[in-house]
Amino acid sequence: MTTIIDARNLVLGRMASAVSQRALLGESIDIVNCEQAIITGSKKDIMDKYVQRRKRGTPTTGPYTHRRPEMLVKRAIRGMLPYKKERGRQAFSRIRCHRGVPKHLQGKETESIEEADMKKLPLLKFMRIGELCRNLGAKE
Repeated sequence: MTTIIDARNLVLGRMASAVSQRALLGESIDIVNCEQAIITGSKKDIMDKYVQRRKRGTPTTGPYTHRRPEMLVKRAIRGMLPYKKERGRQAFSRIRCHRGVPKHLQGKETESIEEADMKKLPLLKFMRIGELCRNLGAKE
């Protein structure tokens, strides 16, 4: 059975941590609406960080930073997993990230992660993943 998590208004790092723990326990997880997840902080600081990450590597040797929202979310989740070990690779293969809601998941029940909700933020400084990716040059 696959768990479907709606990433709308969830803080990226907290969501990634919760999803990685569940994947390590053997759950298969689909994350929908990845472009609606948020990163906390001022927009200028977030953009500076990700632009610097994009410029750091070379096209042939990396490190690579994705511009597509679903791949950026998946990379954040990978950072929470021991992906160089067999257990982490298997957990990472059980995670699927989607922009929007794909047809095969429409109408199915989704859940949210309460501890990752943006309602718990003390400040209202944040940036959506979709907006960040558009600024980095993602094609819609």
